[in-house]
Amino acid sequence: MLKERVIYLDGKYCLWEEAKIHIMSHSVGRGSAIFEVIGFHETKTGPAVFRLDEYVARFLNSAALLDMEPPLSAAALREAVLETIRKNGLRQGVIKMMGFYPEIAFKILPPGKRFQVAVFVFDLEGDLGERAQAREGSVTACVSRWRRLDPQTVPIEAKVAANYMNGIVARTEARNLGFDYAILLDTRGCLAEGGTESFFLVREGRLLTPSLGTILNSITRRTLLEVAGTMGIETFSGRLEPELLGEAEEVFFSGTTTKLLPVRQVGERVLKEVPGPVTRRLASRMGKIVSGRDAQFAHWLFPA
Repeated sequence: MLKERVIYLDGKYCLWEEAKIHIMSHSVGRGSAIFEVIGFHETKTGPAVFRLDEYVARFLNSAALLDMEPPLSAAALREAVLETIRKNGLRQGVIKMMGFYPEIAFKILPPGKRFQVAVFVFDLEGDLGERAQAREGSVTACVSRWRRLDPQTVPIEAKVAANYMNGIVARTEARNLGFDYAILLDTRGCLAEGGTESFFLVREGRLLTPSLGTILNSITRRTLLEVAGTMGIETFSGRLEPELLGEAEEVFFSGTTTKLLPVRQVGERVLKEVPGPVTRRLASRMGKIVSGRDAQFAHWLFPA
């Protein structure tokens, strides 16, 4: 139950219902909260956080891109995450780390640069009633009329709440058209990513994904490219034309909570084999990695 969860908030630990800020705070009114969503998984030696150092580094990079001053060092942030897991006693689940301005503010600029940090851990299904998409097999997707944020308008590599309105309107459009997910093009008309997910295609055995520059520097995306390389799967990261959606044998999204999410239909096109062979191989390998059964990538796990 959520009310039983223990939260890290501004240097202290409190109960879920005690984690509050005012509705007129800058981060609520202006969308200036930065965040990370991180997975932790059950292993033989206990719960372990996947690539915690990378997520903390990206959190601090988001702060730097937005001229925000963090109250904690990277080491202190990592320990806050691990201790919050310990205090909640969960074996696996999701972590949400947030940086926000709690002060009441009306003007567009925050009152100061120093922000507060909160860390939440929970079980998606048990606490929030959200069933993991992977268990349902696959999803449908369509190309959205909304374009991915252009890097010349905002720092797109910052995981800041305001940027995610882009994904919200795209996903809303997809839902209204009868699809599960949206695929966004960039402002040049090339494939970019999903509303909150990285995007992959498989064409003639090659794993293809849009290049950095107009998309978030996804840790899961980077992970899959590295893992694929060790498995002899040829990879390509670059500008991808939307016509590839009609040619690819496999399509999948990737993200923190679902490392690989197969797509069975893109627009009117229904794919033949879902998940396809490359998707299955990668999903199997990732399952071993996050559960601590792959010695090659054991250094990616941070025991709690």
